[in-house]
Amino acid sequence: MSVHPKWSKAKKQLKSLMCDSLRLRVDFHVINYRKAHDQLGRVVITVDKEEKLSMCTITAEREEYKQEWDIRNETNQYDFDDVSNNRAIQSQAHQQLKEEGIYAQYDFFPALHEYVNSSIKESLQSPDILINILCLLDRRMGKRTLRKMRDTILEEHPIVQYFYELRCEA
Repeated sequence: MSVHPKWSKAKKQLKSLMCDSLRLRVDFHVINYRKAHDQLGRVVITVDKEEKLSMCTITAEREEYKQEWDIRNETNQYDFDDVSNNRAIQSQAHQQLKEEGIYAQYDFFPALHEYVNSSIKESLQSPDILINILCLLDRRMGKRTLRKMRDTILEEHPIVQYFYELRCEA
């Protein structure tokens, strides 16, 4: 099943929420690898046709696997029959990757859904880096709000800082 009909509608909505000065500079691409076993690929955010954030499923899953082993080694938990513990470790690993700005294609759509169905104020308070980026590109984000963020932006992930600077320049 292709995501294109849903994606084209979502992309149109996303572009309609984007501030005018960045609408032609920033773009979103969903790339599916049809020959991959799960047909997942990546989502890319480009600025001036240059890739700035790639949410590659293969990369994210490889990093999640490594993170899970790091957690197991730190906590000395190697009981693979304990399903609830395995899920907890996987969830912890996945959350840590998102905090580092490492996303898979399948992380993009829930974040997009949450962003579109929340107010700017709610979205700005989200711990999700991706939602923060979408907020910074949003036309509903005012200059006063951007100025208020100037002091706290240095505490954010470097990719969020990049999009903050981009928006301030625009």
